[in-house]
Amino acid sequence: MAFCETEWAHPDYPGVKKLAYPVAGGGEDWALAWPGDEDTWVVHLHGHGSTGDQLFTREDVRTLWLPAYRAAGYGVLSPHLRGNAWMCPQAVEDLSLLLAEVRRRFGARRFAFVSGSMGGTGNLIYAVRHPEEVAALVALCPATEVAGYTAWCGAQTTGIIGEIYQALVTAYGGTPDKQPERYAAHSAVGHADRLTMPVYLCHGDADTLIPVTESHRLLAALPPNADFTYRELPGGGHDAPLYQLEFLDWLRERMSRISAGGSPASAE
Repeated sequence: MAFCETEWAHPDYPGVKKLAYPVAGGGEDWALAWPGDEDTWVVHLHGHGSTGDQLFTREDVRTLWLPAYRAAGYGVLSPHLRGNAWMCPQAVEDLSLLLAEVRRRFGARRFAFVSGSMGGTGNLIYAVRHPEEVAALVALCPATEVAGYTAWCGAQTTGIIGEIYQALVTAYGGTPDKQPERYAAHSAVGHADRLTMPVYLCHGDADTLIPVTESHRLLAALPPNADFTYRELPGGGHDAPLYQLEFLDWLRERMSRISAGGSPASAE
């Protein structure tokens, strides 16, 4: 199939397009695209258990984040991306093709990735797989070493962590001991030198879903000259970074600087 663009027709969000697009291995997926006044776009990857409309339908993030994006004139891209795929190899391929289409169709020149949890994990994975396509990224409460996080989840037997473990093993085609090269290729810690773009990371130190040690591992692996901002929230649980809105000011400042000077992640 070819890319297909239709109106999403949500009463609160006129102008949002729904894109249906072909995916690696056959079949199709979808994304929501909301053009802005600028050629900078924010890519929002949803969390585990959510879908591609999370940014528009989850009350807290749509209330806190969307107005800031629109005030800055950014376009917004919110892909479904195979559901709970945790930026597996097929999801990386799908997203690369989708970004190319958004450039062609809407004139996007640079992409900033802003997401939390599974989405923040995906931001980091995509950035180390395709650093040339990421102008800046915000990762809130992410997993940074997907093999180690999968093993940690595997030690849990019930609840959401057990569900995440099953999703990871399914998406990556097996456990880390069965697919070591695949997991290693998607480790932000293992490829921290590829995080050459500005990065903002925030984690609560009481996060029981993705431990704060995930962020500590990435901090230890970063080269000394990285443009990297880290905030740790004392007593903060998994969702705490979503409400700490310093990252929105950080994003505006970094993207203004990149836009003024030319972006290494632009389509040019």
